[in-house]
Amino acid sequence: MGWPSIERMFEAMMTDAALLETMSRAQRTERTAIADRLLAAGRLCLRRMHSVDAEERAQWCIDNWEAVAAEVAAELGISQGRASSQMNYGVQLIERLPKLGALFASGAIEYRIVITAVFRTGLIVDADVLDAVDSRLAERAAGWNTCSEEKLKDKIDWVVRELDPDAIRAARDADDDRHIETAAGPDGMAEIYGRVRASDAAAFDQRLNQLAASVCRDDSRTARQRRADALGAWSTGASTMDCDCGSDDCPALISATEPGQIVIHLLAETKTVTGETDTPALLPGYGAIPAETVRALAKRAKLRPVIGGKELSAESHYRPSTALAEFIRCRDLTCRFPGCDRPASVADIDHTVPYPLGPTHPSNLKLLCRTHHLLKTFYTGPRGWTDRQLPDGTVIWTSPSGRTYTTKPAGTLFFPQVFSPTSELNLPDNSTQPSQPGRGVMMPARRRSRLKERADRVRWERGLNQARAAAHPPPF
Repeated sequence: MGWPSIERMFEAMMTDAALLETMSRAQRTERTAIADRLLAAGRLCLRRMHSVDAEERAQWCIDNWEAVAAEVAAELGISQGRASSQMNYGVQLIERLPKLGALFASGAIEYRIVITAVFRTGLIVDADVLDAVDSRLAERAAGWNTCSEEKLKDKIDWVVRELDPDAIRAARDADDDRHIETAAGPDGMAEIYGRVRASDAAAFDQRLNQLAASVCRDDSRTARQRRADALGAWSTGASTMDCDCGSDDCPALISATEPGQIVIHLLAETKTVTGETDTPALLPGYGAIPAETVRALAKRAKLRPVIGGKELSAESHYRPSTALAEFIRCRDLTCRFPGCDRPASVADIDHTVPYPLGPTHPSNLKLLCRTHHLLKTFYTGPRGWTDRQLPDGTVIWTSPSGRTYTTKPAGTLFFPQVFSPTSELNLPDNSTQPSQPGRGVMMPARRRSRLKERADRVRWERGLNQARAAAHPPPF
């Protein structure tokens, strides 16, 4: 109880000017810390991209860039996509905009100025022009911290347009930005949002109305609720909705059709399904589902018990049985690589110690998404990634730099009674295993290297600008 009063006494002793000075100093420290992180990521990336094996891996699906992104993601505890983005900003500040990078490292400018400048100058290909743009940005950017996003774009584009009109980033076609997203919400709900073509939206709107009208007049839901529930019927390919009137003579039953095969996995205790408890179920990726909803779903779903790990033993073949595979997917729920949360539905089952040195057993199996499965397979051995698995499903990873990261199976947090530790195995040390995959295993190849893809994209965008200028020469 004494600490808050001491803190209040300390604050009371500080003048208003001192508090403002603390804010200013903290802001500069924050900026320099971000710059340090980005520049370190960029330097690590450049070091690995210039290594002796980088050229032979340029066509690999998981090239050196992806390998470094995995290492950065594990260290920072972020996704591989965010790690790749931070590496890109670091590389750009080192190789293309070093003067702006130095200004950023001094704490004089905001992070958002840097990311806007990196993108808006991305089509410049002439080294002298790029140097001139970098100089002008470094001279002026310190005064731009108060600018809105639009004003930042205008100021940077003004410099680019003056020196290289073909490098202006034109506004994207509205059609290019179409997308549909889903996001988990509280209380077993989720949000759906996006941007689609108007014709598709109109058809979708009408289809929801049609399905919502397929129940009888005694259905208890409001029109708004029926439209929301119609999405579930539409996603299964059904031509009508289930009516909740409860009547065996419901006219909606006459025209009902068998729904299509759409599969989602919901994890629930048996007592929740039978109504003995109200423990919520888990919908991976969305969170807890209320018991009442679970019991309603159970009436028209296929129920499949998950066999506990203690009841599963080593199997004599490489591919796990259905029961063993279900246990691994329900125990892990997501990819087990540090920082990755790709769901079980798109993940492979990996032998921690490669088969047949390691058995097909719960204590030697885990989930890895395809990217991290390939990374482990082809960037392994003494100078690559190694992993060690414990009986409770914990995986301890060691990176090429010797850093260690620990991941735990997500399912044990929700259902510890089902996913208790399995048998302890006497397995060989993964770090002593060969650094090359087995015979006949090949890394999927890219059609074009990462550098070639970027060069082609820049050339294409500059070509669009040139064609636009030719069709509408100044004055516009």
